[in-house]
Amino acid sequence: MTQLTGKSKNIPRYIAVEGPIGVGKTSLTKRLAESFNYEVLLEKSDENPFLDRFYENPRQHALSTQLFFLFQRAQQIQDLRQDDLFKPVRVADFLIEKDQLFALQNLDSDEYELYVNVYRHLIIDAPTPDLVIYLQAPTKTLLDRIQKRGIKAEQYIELGYLENLNHAYTEFFHYYDKSPLLIVNSAEIDLVNKDDDYQLLVDYILSYPSGTNYFNPGPSLL
Repeated sequence: MTQLTGKSKNIPRYIAVEGPIGVGKTSLTKRLAESFNYEVLLEKSDENPFLDRFYENPRQHALSTQLFFLFQRAQQIQDLRQDDLFKPVRVADFLIEKDQLFALQNLDSDEYELYVNVYRHLIIDAPTPDLVIYLQAPTKTLLDRIQKRGIKAEQYIELGYLENLNHAYTEFFHYYDKSPLLIVNSAEIDLVNKDDDYQLLVDYILSYPSGTNYFNPGPSLL
């Protein structure tokens, strides 16, 4: 059972968990929300009617898939602002800023220009997290996890695409400085199924680190 006693006052009130496909950000987000009794804000990939078609034919369906996600995330943020839910604590499995990573990866130059114009006109004013957790893993590990979880549409994801996306995430967070950043090497640990691994991460979160920090306990926890 996760222990929060004595340090709960240091828990960041808004945590965002990020990382590439297959790294486990949604599973960790749900576990953190349960441990801290937080509101949870999740991407809703299953609501995107273009996503399956994108995985099968990326070139043909990239723009429609990307714009749907952009409008969806913008609407989620707008709904929360209208309901005044940004005052309570919460944990999310996405940053709106990362949307452009996928746009750069998937769109041609004309489509990307259109995407950027739409993004600017939406005037998305998302709140800044108190802590961002960036989950890292080697591309081969990501692909193995994607294949293991067995979502049919995701089986079309190719190693080269995932490699480029993983690199884009690494570059994005190399320059990220909007909030404290905790970079977690998730390749050798299991934050969902191993309580000891998860407890170590929670203890680190409770220390409320500033700046950019690295959490890399190593394979000794396995």
